[in-house]
Amino acid sequence: MALTQAETETELIIHAQHGDRHAYGELVRCHHPGVVNVVYHLCGDTQLAEDAAQEAFIQAWVHLPSFQPGTSLRNWLYRIAVNAALDVIRRNAKTAEADFDELPLPDPQPGPEAALIQKERAATVQKAILALTEASRAVLVLREYGGLSYQEISTALNIPLGTVMSRLNYARTQLKQLLAPQLVTLEIEHA
Repeated sequence: MALTQAETETELIIHAQHGDRHAYGELVRCHHPGVVNVVYHLCGDTQLAEDAAQEAFIQAWVHLPSFQPGTSLRNWLYRIAVNAALDVIRRNAKTAEADFDELPLPDPQPGPEAALIQKERAATVQKAILALTEASRAVLVLREYGGLSYQEISTALNIPLGTVMSRLNYARTQLKQLLAPQLVTLEIEHA
């Protein structure tokens, strides 16, 4: 009988809670891309994202014995990662500008002009996200880049569901206000 992904993850968690570093390594391998993605969109810097993700996985290892198998490991890791990212940002005393040269471009390869427009749009959106408050940014990033449901965000950030909804609404409204003039300018420049 084949094990489901949830059963396999639960077994890895149990083994890791008993000190099995290989099992924990498998959990890290599975969740690393999502954690880095969420953290990157919180801090806007590739190196800070890697540092925060590493810190998050170290904290997760330390606190793994207190994790309850059967609950969402992804949500638990994202909560730790958000806190680690905010700590890294605070320690650096200023939010670093994003390394826009490393932003992924969609495949199929666009022409040079389309690539430039895409790069400029991505930079504009990332700057706007970085301009949001930490609380709004965390909720927005977990929803839009982490793919978490409202309930999962509520659990991950330990805030009421209503607060998730209001922060997300506020973040989207703020982004719309921040981006409207800049995106119109980009369209005019490249028309």
